[in-house]
Amino acid sequence: MAELAGWIAPIATMIAAMMTAANLGARITGWGFVVFCIGSVAWTTVGLTSGQTNLVLSNAFLTVVNIVGVWRWLGRQASYDKGSSAAEDASARHAVPSLYAAGGVVGTRLTGPDDEAIGTVVDAMLNCRDNAVAYVVVSTGGVGGVGETLHALAPGELMFGKDGVRTKLTADAIKAKPAVQAEHWPEAL
Repeated sequence: MAELAGWIAPIATMIAAMMTAANLGARITGWGFVVFCIGSVAWTTVGLTSGQTNLVLSNAFLTVVNIVGVWRWLGRQASYDKGSSAAEDASARHAVPSLYAAGGVVGTRLTGPDDEAIGTVVDAMLNCRDNAVAYVVVSTGGVGGVGETLHALAPGELMFGKDGVRTKLTADAIKAKPAVQAEHWPEAL
């Protein structure tokens, strides 16, 4: 049992870390916390069988934290996601303006006129005066944030829909826009 737990513990911890760090949505993050629970229970088993009280105590605490993560991402957040998705679906079926969940914007792939992936939405800035989107910052190029370039796009350059965020701009047209510094975004476009 101790040898099996010794293998499961690091493997589960590494897989769970990748799942949660990838930020691929509430469901994947929630399942990452389930895998973290498996890892922390396995680490607790390793600690118990090897007499490492510090490993037992720290991973018993981490098991509780991971259970909270499961509830947060597979329980609470998943229900919020279902609610926003239901509102999106209902708005598409009725004579009302179509809705798009603001929480779904960040991390969404931006696709261009030929359905090619152009970049990723980093964030959206809202105008407090009229509660409208002022601009959206997108990331192009790079891998995992390294070597990326940020650009601000006006709301009129974007289309939000069930299939994500789209633009009529080409990748070259976006790259021709001025770069936005990661630490200093414009006060307006």
